[in-house]
Amino acid sequence: MPPQPPPRRDRAALAVVLFVFGGLFLVFFAFLWLAYGAVKGETPRLASGPRIGVVDIKGAIGMGRGSVESEPLLKLLKRYGDDSDMKAVVVRIDSPGGAVGTSQEILDGLRRLAEDKVVVCTMGNMAASGGLLVAMGCDRIVAEPGTLTGSIGVISAFPNVRGLMQRFEVEMNTVTAGKLKDAGSPFREFTESDRAYWQELADRIHRQFIQAVAEGRDLPVEQVEKFADGRVVTGEQAVELGLVDELGGFQDAVDLAKELAEIRGEPRLVYPPDERARFLEDLMGGVAQRVAQTVAETMRAEMHRQSTTAEGPGVYFLAR
Repeated sequence: MPPQPPPRRDRAALAVVLFVFGGLFLVFFAFLWLAYGAVKGETPRLASGPRIGVVDIKGAIGMGRGSVESEPLLKLLKRYGDDSDMKAVVVRIDSPGGAVGTSQEILDGLRRLAEDKVVVCTMGNMAASGGLLVAMGCDRIVAEPGTLTGSIGVISAFPNVRGLMQRFEVEMNTVTAGKLKDAGSPFREFTESDRAYWQELADRIHRQFIQAVAEGRDLPVEQVEKFADGRVVTGEQAVELGLVDELGGFQDAVDLAKELAEIRGEPRLVYPPDERARFLEDLMGGVAQRVAQTVAETMRAEMHRQSTTAEGPGVYFLAR
């Protein structure tokens, strides 16, 4: 005798259970999605409108763990550049500088972004050396009167531990191919040829820095050279030297970006993701999985209860 279908009352109860659990799952997942967007600084794209992106360059640049690295920053700049509703970008800089190559890479990324978007820089407590260099990729620069900036120069330091090694009777044997391969080694005397070699490199990179400032600020190279001796200046002095356009803070930079981009009304600010966003990514994945498991287990238990009331096994759309 073929198995009888479950009673209509049980089928209705199962439908209610599935509807309730499914609805809770969708509501909870939507809540997490909204929370995730809020933490990232983004409003879910349910409506279009003018937006101003915010980029943070805070801390040393390209100096290892905890410093500003170019790869995630360039990805963020590209995302902002590809967003048609992103009319302008405000770059907040609070950095003493850092690695040459990384600073130049970030500068190049800001220059590319400035080809399509209005890019305004706002300097915090310090935007010196490499921090100033990356600001050269912005259309306009705003700084506080007491901001420390400038420091257009290059530095290399070479410690020497020969005396310490001699004290503890430690020897370092080095084999090189090329007489300058170990130039600046801390295990031997710093020679005149070493000094000449590193000085030439520093001078060359210094010229690159001066040229970038001259291009970024539309100043004659000769004018930049007058204060490109490594000195640090205040934001107030920087305005006089032509390094900064005007004095002000973050909100002043936002207002300037809004004006230059000809944005009408109040734009939405889009902030970069942070650690909390990554935490919510993990949370969303884990919670969604647990909710799905709960729904599946409830369905399984309910279907098992119904199948035991019938005279034979049933056929169900059910994952086990």
